[in-house]
Amino acid sequence: MLLALLISNSVGNILVERYHGVPTEERLHWRSFLVKLGTDNLKGAKNEELFVASHKSVYIVYTVLGDVSVYVVGKDEYDELALAEVIFVITSTIKDVCAKPPTERLFLDKYGKICLCLDEIVWTGILENTDKDRIKRLIRLKPPAEF
Repeated sequence: MLLALLISNSVGNILVERYHGVPTEERLHWRSFLVKLGTDNLKGAKNEELFVASHKSVYIVYTVLGDVSVYVVGKDEYDELALAEVIFVITSTIKDVCAKPPTERLFLDKYGKICLCLDEIVWTGILENTDKDRIKRLIRLKPPAEF
């Protein structure tokens, strides 16, 4: 299960956070842990360079994309390799929506569309869609042409 998806700006402010199966009292812990992990390790990192960590028997894959940092936390079948695929789909979709690696301002300008894309990629902690063309069709809020 994908436990968490967080996107923060370069100074650690959370822009988007989604939790699945994480109790409310643990969310603050995860939020502060992931932001600290990113500020410690993402300085000077290249765009889309993946970093891997583990904490409390879960896996964490994170990267920087423009001015935002993306964190994905998973357990069980979502190990480092599966999370790398999830984060690749997320970063490539964000780049498509923003037409380039986003600044914080551009990310916030496209916030609604990015959230729709994230809902199509990950739903209730399970990876749903990885095909960018299908995601684009689904966020238009029209029924898909193919079944």
